[in-house]
Amino acid sequence: MTIQIPADVAWILEKMREAGYEAYAVGGCVRDALLGKEPNDWDITTSAKPEETKTIFPKTIDTGIQHGTVTVMKNHVGYEITTYRIDGTYADGRHPDSVEFTSDLKEDLRRRDFTINAMAYSEETGVVDEFGGMEDLDRHVIRCVGNAMERFTEDALRILRAVRFSAQLGFEIEEETYKALSVIAPNLRHVSAERIQVELTKTLLSAHPERVMLVEKTGMTPFISKTFRRVFEEESNFTGTGHGGNTAVSGKSVVRSLYARLERAAALPQEKAVRWAALLAELEDKTAVQILREMKLDNDTIRSVKTLVGHFTDRFDWDTDSVSQAEHKNMAESKEREYLARKFMSEISPELLDRLFLLIHTLDPDREKMVDDAAALVDKIRKRGDCVSLKTMAVTGQDLIRNGIKPGPELGRILAEMFEKVLRDPAENEKEKLLRMLDGETAE
Repeated sequence: MTIQIPADVAWILEKMREAGYEAYAVGGCVRDALLGKEPNDWDITTSAKPEETKTIFPKTIDTGIQHGTVTVMKNHVGYEITTYRIDGTYADGRHPDSVEFTSDLKEDLRRRDFTINAMAYSEETGVVDEFGGMEDLDRHVIRCVGNAMERFTEDALRILRAVRFSAQLGFEIEEETYKALSVIAPNLRHVSAERIQVELTKTLLSAHPERVMLVEKTGMTPFISKTFRRVFEEESNFTGTGHGGNTAVSGKSVVRSLYARLERAAALPQEKAVRWAALLAELEDKTAVQILREMKLDNDTIRSVKTLVGHFTDRFDWDTDSVSQAEHKNMAESKEREYLARKFMSEISPELLDRLFLLIHTLDPDREKMVDDAAALVDKIRKRGDCVSLKTMAVTGQDLIRNGIKPGPELGRILAEMFEKVLRDPAENEKEKLLRMLDGETAE
């Protein structure tokens, strides 16, 4: 089978062969190419020692030279070239204590996690597949190279990688590999929160975010973080069939079923905050924040998820149907509903508000009409250009200072009162009208 290799990768492989060494594209890039996907990056494995690789190319970086890895720069892109190696023991359950360079490609492929990641390729040899990776690709199976217990004992992060690849590729996890997940789960204690979070995030961002449920099903949950178990406490009726997470949940409404909610989440944008919010939607926002902090998520994501989760169960009583009726029956009620909508809009960014509506619309079919009506009213207010932000209010802090108000809490209070007035009646958003409010202030 022929794989289309980028010109720069082909050039690197050719230069190494011209120097008398073996060289292959290896790992995930070969897997993705065989699946018809565009690889994110191209890793290279070689019989050359690191110092020998460095003599072949004019510009290299010692990125992991103790483990045999040198980065070669070509057209401003870095390509990692690693010497064939045999890993020693893994005392910490994460990293080899030592590595031994070898001239045997098969020995290098043997140390890798899954068969689908243990293939190499060059134009001269075609695909080198010593462990049945191509067959497993055809069968849509995630299977460890050799003994699953040995592979997972070497590096506990691999059990989360199995879940992640299952979700990303839509593959089943082979039976012996699946059984080993539960046995090795306690070894996640040796893995940093940051590395665990990266794997869970990639799982949630995949085409099958519901497969994160395998973390609970295989007993990994207690070892993810202190509070992470709270995600699954409502899921006592969760049962599964098969090793890839083909799951049925009974006795709950769709929105209360985490598995069903995550199945629907596959239709959401592949954005970190949105997908984490889908997982945590039924929790209190403070619990969601605690989980994300334990998982070392970035602050921007935590803030966004807090907002999305905090408002996920809102009813949005200012829907357009009610407003339309009120405009005919009770103008005061209509104005109150629009005021409530503007006030809500003032407390959340436009982008996050749109994501909130999309989140609810996607995950909770019982509230589709409600959220669509609320979104229609928001759209009406936006098109009309009503002020819903201090940034677009006609009066600024500098205006108040020029009119004799000293900087400080009092200035903030006056701005807040003006903004409240504008939220209630957008027609008040004129500098002259708002500055008249100062007459009473200065009189005091």
